[in-house]
Amino acid sequence: MSRIRVLVVDDQELLRRGLRMILETDKDIEVVGEAEHGRRALALIPQVTPDVVLADARMPVLDGAGLARRCAADHPSLPVLALTTFDDARLVRELLDAGAAGFLLKDVSTDVLTDAIRQVVAGGLVLDPRVARAALSPVPEPRRPDLTEAERAVARLVARGLPNAEIAATLHLAHGTVKNTVSALLRKLGQPDRTALALHLVRELAD
Repeated sequence: MSRIRVLVVDDQELLRRGLRMILETDKDIEVVGEAEHGRRALALIPQVTPDVVLADARMPVLDGAGLARRCAADHPSLPVLALTTFDDARLVRELLDAGAAGFLLKDVSTDVLTDAIRQVVAGGLVLDPRVARAALSPVPEPRRPDLTEAERAVARLVARGLPNAEIAATLHLAHGTVKNTVSALLRKLGQPDRTALALHLVRELAD
């Protein structure tokens, strides 16, 4: 199995080098490039063909949200995982609205970071719980439609950020069944996409 290819984006060179050293302690991860801001990262992506972009949220020239937005438009299969020291609800919503695949604070452990990289590459959504509470607590409680038991089971795993293949394996369901159930959840809960659905469900399950 090939290693996960990571592009590290941070305006501080020492932090980029530190992240490279940390990530490359994992035999399944390879750092294929470094960039000091989002615009440079966009120029590098076609050259280094990463599987995931690990980016600081606050950067000059083009920040994490701007980079996530451009990647969502130009490289829709390339997840952007934001990493920052800022615990800011508005920033979190901005990143997720831009299409980021997750958001972690920089004080996470190496294991949490490498696991998060694996999750977003597999199609999952990763949110530091501290950040999720800050981002979601001001949102008023939505009206709750009736869901079937099967829909609730799938919903719980979508909220955890699991991709369809893992949900199918966990619940012993066909992949197509899970895909149809997720589509039903999007329709019933009035959410525009999977990221919005996962955030909605995190809030619902926390109540």
